[in-house]
Amino acid sequence: MAQIGQVNRLKVVKEVEFGLYLDGGDLGEILLPNRYVPDSAKLGEKLEVFVYQDSQDRLVATSEKPLVSVGEVAFLKVNQVNRTGAFLDWGMPKDLLVPFAEQRVPMEEGRSYCVYVYVDSSGRIAASSKLSLFLKETNTDFKSGQEVSLLVASRSNLGYTAVINGTHLGLIHNSDILQPLRMGQKMKGYIKGIRPDLKINLTLQKQGREGREELAEQILAHLAENQGRSTLTDKSSPEAIFKQYRVSKARYKKTLGQLYKARKIAIEPDHIALL
Repeated sequence: MAQIGQVNRLKVVKEVEFGLYLDGGDLGEILLPNRYVPDSAKLGEKLEVFVYQDSQDRLVATSEKPLVSVGEVAFLKVNQVNRTGAFLDWGMPKDLLVPFAEQRVPMEEGRSYCVYVYVDSSGRIAASSKLSLFLKETNTDFKSGQEVSLLVASRSNLGYTAVINGTHLGLIHNSDILQPLRMGQKMKGYIKGIRPDLKINLTLQKQGREGREELAEQILAHLAENQGRSTLTDKSSPEAIFKQYRVSKARYKKTLGQLYKARKIAIEPDHIALL
C-alpha cells in the first residue's frame, strides 16, 4: 500500500488525458498529473513518486521531493498564519499546516521553526513543533562518546535542545557551548552521557582518550606546518583557541601539558615549539 507523506514506488495502471493513475493499494488509484509524468512512462512501469493531499484533500502523486517527509523533523518557514493555524513552506504547492494546538509557542509569519511531520487522525499530513510528543527523550542504548547527527531545535535557560539522529531529544548544556548556535543548525555532535533519569546530555566535542589524541595530532600538525612554532599558548584567549581547534581552552591546556610531558613540545612564555 502507498504511504501518505512518503516517497513510494507505484505501478502505472491507467493512462488518461490529464495524467497517469498509479496503484496505491488500499488507498486506491492515485493520480500523477501530466506535468510530473516522465516522457518514457508506460503502463505496468513503477514510478518513484511522493504522495500527499492537494488543496481539495485528494490524494495526488508528484515527482517533486518535499523538504521533509512524514516521520521526519525539519526547520521550516511560516508562510501564513490564519484562524486555522500556521502554514509552512515545505516545498510543495500546498503549504503544511501546524494547528494551534500543535504549536509549542505561537508561530509568527516569516519566522522558521523545527517541526515534526505526521499524519493526523483524519489522514491529513500535518506538523507539530511539540517535538517531545513524537521523539523520545530518554535512552539506554546510546554510549558516551558516540558520534551522532544533531539538529538544534529550541533554547532554554539550561542550553539548547537538539534532535538526535532524527529520533531522540537531548540537551547541549550552556557549559558545553563554545560557539554561537542557531535554530535549525545541523551539525555533528557526541553523546556526553546518560543522566540517572535516562535523559541525554550532548556535547559538540569528541570525548575521552580518542578526543585527546585527535587534538594532540592536530596541534603537532599545526606546528609542523608553521616551522615548528605557534603563538597559541596556554595563556591564549579561549576565542583564539576555539577558532583554530574548535575546543575549549581547558581541553587545549590539558593536551599541551600531555605533549610537554611526552617531550614533544616546549612551552615558552609567548609560544610553543615542536621538539
